[in-house]
Amino acid sequence: MAELIVDIRAEETFDFDMKKTAAAVCEEALRQEKCPFEAQISLLITTPEEIRAINREYRDIDSETDVLSFPGVDFNSPADFSLAQEDPLSYTDPETGQLILGDIVLNAARVKQQAAEYGHSERREFAFLIAHSMLHLCGYDHMTPEEAQVMEERQEKVLQALGITREGADG
Repeated sequence: MAELIVDIRAEETFDFDMKKTAAAVCEEALRQEKCPFEAQISLLITTPEEIRAINREYRDIDSETDVLSFPGVDFNSPADFSLAQEDPLSYTDPETGQLILGDIVLNAARVKQQAAEYGHSERREFAFLIAHSMLHLCGYDHMTPEEAQVMEERQEKVLQALGITREGADG
């Protein structure tokens, strides 16, 4: 359902397989959002300095953040893939036919920091940030309290389906 292209530039190590965890979260998010395409997602796991530079260059915000999402698809409403279905040449890789869903940039140091802050596992924080970003790639946002609530519920649903909870063994 998804091809995940992973580039790891961070020095941090984790006690879980980052590629397998990211792939599982991406697959589950796409399944729940009923993506009708095979999708291609690029994931860069990077340093605080690099994510800050990317944030500055592409968003004009000169600060470090935990995760950035760069959608490759236009949506009329969240998870409405109709524009991509109507105009696949604009949204798919001509060689593979895969939907170019977008790019995720993840700050590995922030995963460790936020896991400690929130009192849950690094795997849970990593998976949460991937799920959050996947929802952005599927057209969701959190600019209003209503949008934020929808995103939070959908993120939690993805993590629950994978058994990655705050309370569980992976929590």
